[in-house]
Amino acid sequence: MTKPDKLELQSADVTRKNVEALAALFPHIVTEDRAEDGTLVHAVDFEALRQELSDYVADGKEVYQIDWPGKLAAEFASNAPISKTLRPNRADSVDFDTTQNLFVEGDNLEALKLLQESYLGKVRLIYIDPPYNTGGDLVYRDDFSSSTQEFLWKSGQINDAGEKLRSNTEANGRFHSDWLSMIYPRLRLAKRFLAQDGVIMVSIDDAEQASLRRLMDEVFGEQNFIAQLVWEKGRKNDAKLFSIGHEYVMVYAKSKSALKELKTVWREEKPGAREIWDEYVRLRGLHGDDDAAIEGDLSAWFSALPRTDPSKKWARYKRVDANGPWRDDNISWPGGGGPRYDVIHPVTGQPCKVPERGWIWPDPETMKEKIRLGIVVFRDDHTEPPLRKSHLRPVAGEEDAEDYDQSVGDEVELAVQVRGTYFYRQSQTSVKHLRALMGVQVFNNPKDHDVLSRLFEYVLGGKGGIVMDFFAGSGTTAEAAFDLCARTGLNCPVILVQLPELLEDNLKSATGSAKTTIQNAIKLLQQLDKPLNIAELTKIRIQKAGAQILANRKPSDWNGDVGFRAFAVDTSNFTDVTTTPDGADQETMFDLVESIKSDRTGLDVLFETFIASGLDLSAPIGLETIEGHQVYSVDDGFLLACFDDQLDDELIRALAQRAAADATQRVVVKDTGFGSDDAAINAHQVFEQLSPDTTLKVI
Repeated sequence: MTKPDKLELQSADVTRKNVEALAALFPHIVTEDRAEDGTLVHAVDFEALRQELSDYVADGKEVYQIDWPGKLAAEFASNAPISKTLRPNRADSVDFDTTQNLFVEGDNLEALKLLQESYLGKVRLIYIDPPYNTGGDLVYRDDFSSSTQEFLWKSGQINDAGEKLRSNTEANGRFHSDWLSMIYPRLRLAKRFLAQDGVIMVSIDDAEQASLRRLMDEVFGEQNFIAQLVWEKGRKNDAKLFSIGHEYVMVYAKSKSALKELKTVWREEKPGAREIWDEYVRLRGLHGDDDAAIEGDLSAWFSALPRTDPSKKWARYKRVDANGPWRDDNISWPGGGGPRYDVIHPVTGQPCKVPERGWIWPDPETMKEKIRLGIVVFRDDHTEPPLRKSHLRPVAGEEDAEDYDQSVGDEVELAVQVRGTYFYRQSQTSVKHLRALMGVQVFNNPKDHDVLSRLFEYVLGGKGGIVMDFFAGSGTTAEAAFDLCARTGLNCPVILVQLPELLEDNLKSATGSAKTTIQNAIKLLQQLDKPLNIAELTKIRIQKAGAQILANRKPSDWNGDVGFRAFAVDTSNFTDVTTTPDGADQETMFDLVESIKSDRTGLDVLFETFIASGLDLSAPIGLETIEGHQVYSVDDGFLLACFDDQLDDELIRALAQRAAADATQRVVVKDTGFGSDDAAINAHQVFEQLSPDTTLKVI
């Protein structure tokens, strides 16, 4: 007779999973043995594995890779499981019951380990802006058995009073190694979250750009490198040699080959094109079918635009026909050596002049079809080649029309372009925006939410999907995603992680404007009676940005979700208690009982169940009473959970019947609720009889 299985209450043991995967492929290379405590352990015969992969192993050859002191420990850190949990915080959440967005407060390495089973292969875009290692403190130190303060003390970075003793300056012999050891395990974990068509973007500057590029080649594969963007933020006129005002954004795919198989093409709407179309629509309503009048007013509108207006760049779209504004485009073969054939002028009856590089279309039949579609416009006579129309809103038959979906609701699809790898946006733009939003400057060097919103839109390709940022900082990623959804109607839930770094610690080493900014932040949090850490500022920014976007949004299909479920990384909700039998011959119910800590709630335990079961942490939750017991219903009955201490037969039978009716996949109860092994075995039998497709689990 069997009892219900126990949920494994720790993060995934990645090393064990890798060994199991190897065993599935090559059973003979993995052996099983028993440790002294009786637990089953697996050992890999690497020599046998080498023989299996002999054609692909660089036997005795040196391979190109990045290495540093501490790399092996960092690699181990990414695989090692932890026994922690994410505790929900309703008070700090916004729209807790309905939102799909998550905000996790805590060390991001631990948070990623706890989130990975729930979001494995489900994230379409990761954007992070990690510490740049420019000589300041690296807050992310990895010691899983102690708090941040404890680890800083153990490593000699703070004294007994908690005061910081040193920074990660270039004088430190491990300057680059420390940074690499910090970022490496986090990138390894990040890869596991990405969907097959997923993309990761990482902001960095010159300090670690070279190291990051080589590291990402190793983690994501050099073959999956997409681009290294250059973000120019402004010239520094006080520079002695060159003005260095740029940063980089590294872009890698989870699988570039998957993007190719999906025929992925990234394009963005030409900046300013939407405004041109809106003006054309206004003029069409004013002048009706009088294209000449529309052209005249449209030309005047272009002339009146300021030089810096993005629409000014597209002033060539000043001609108009029934399909809207158009410009003349090149009708010759790219690069030269194109086909040459006669194209007869409709008025003179003579062959038109052939462009020096030949016609753009390969044969007379294609040319005739383009003429029929109205894409080719003849000049007054045959002495010049005809013009090729390129519409602001491409029409069928134009060269780029295949890049458009002409039936996206009521939204007009306009001319698009491929992005270059260099772009400019002055850094003060984001500083001013955030100062206005928060009422005072509380963040140094925030990223520009508008730039990120456009970048996110570009790489997501109109499909939406989960966006993750585990260095949330000022919360720009959340505002960028909200803005994207408000503009496009896409659904892009965000997962954010931020360490609750103490502002007062940063204040001690800050100088100048940076010190003033931190003082502003502390004052703001004191006024709101909030803890004095960066994570609190992040949450405030997200709330304010969300409210502003909702107030200014245009009608769209977007669900308006600007809330978030707040969580904190914490110790497990359970404490191990060894049971001791009263006598040598007396049976004990269990050798080890896990009891819930006194300060933890049913909701705390429920979310630890989510983590152990790999459930979406934004899943809807209901609470109801069944046979006098409180029962959680998750995701419309996908999971039922009861954490009461006394589980009677009536409840077990009612849960089994309910599970059968709702096609519930899993029911979770407390191990100690049964009272005896016989009761646990009986519960298992009840579920086998009444709801055989439901798994009964205990914690």
